[in-house]
Amino acid sequence: MKTVTETTANRISGYLALFVVFAMLALNAYLIHFMAENRAPEYLWIEIPLFILTMISFGGLFVVQPNEARVLVLFGKYIGSVRESGFHYANPFAVKKHVSLRIRNFNSERIKVNDLHGNPIEIAAVVVWKVVDSARALFDVDHYENFVAIQSETAIRALASEYPYDVEEEEVPSLRSRPQEIAERMKLQVQTRLEIAGVEVTEARISHLAYAPEIAQAMLRRQQAQAVIAARKKIVEGAVGMVDQALHTLSEQKIVDLDEEKKATMVNNLMVALVSEVQAQPVINTGTLYQ
Repeated sequence: MKTVTETTANRISGYLALFVVFAMLALNAYLIHFMAENRAPEYLWIEIPLFILTMISFGGLFVVQPNEARVLVLFGKYIGSVRESGFHYANPFAVKKHVSLRIRNFNSERIKVNDLHGNPIEIAAVVVWKVVDSARALFDVDHYENFVAIQSETAIRALASEYPYDVEEEEVPSLRSRPQEIAERMKLQVQTRLEIAGVEVTEARISHLAYAPEIAQAMLRRQQAQAVIAARKKIVEGAVGMVDQALHTLSEQKIVDLDEEKKATMVNNLMVALVSEVQAQPVINTGTLYQ
């Protein structure tokens, strides 16, 4: 497929052209008045072509708004684009197609797709884009707005299948844990797909991310269980460190001399007190009544 690249079209100031067209209108009026007064129909061979040329000349006038472009097509051939805002005049036989260069948003629908682990999830994204090549946007794709929408959703689906929804390891990237990295990756994927349409992606970010309804409750319980396990792991690690420090301090400062059996008992009591989910109730041993 031959790619069409944007070029600058030849044009002149619309005010200058408008002055010339009005001058031609004045000349038409003078000729008609002259023929009527002098009864000189032989001048019709001048008046008729001049009138037709004057009417055709009006078709060359056009206005370009800020952040807009006009793509000129002459008998099926692209002859250039006009980006400069203002009042212009170009070939009156050229079709002047309007293309907006403003920044636009594409809000995708919630898409159901499987993540890297095969879990069904719902994902949606916002893509900020603008046209940077008006010729490619019009001639290289059919309806570039629809092309942006379809290719953006395709890129979102592809990205969601490359990452898991969530992981336990912090160093492993996931859709939830690395939003900035995911946004950059999504922007790259969408830009690659929209390059052919002369579109530049300014930003792409996930706007909605959740498990699919059929597994949402199960995954919520799984996340809660993982959170409990992680918390208990931290508590146990902290308790072991505190017990080790207590035994080391007692031995180093020679506060009490403990044999292996007493150390085992002390470790058991301390671990129960530190790890238990309820507050430990101490039992004070004051000795027996009869010794």
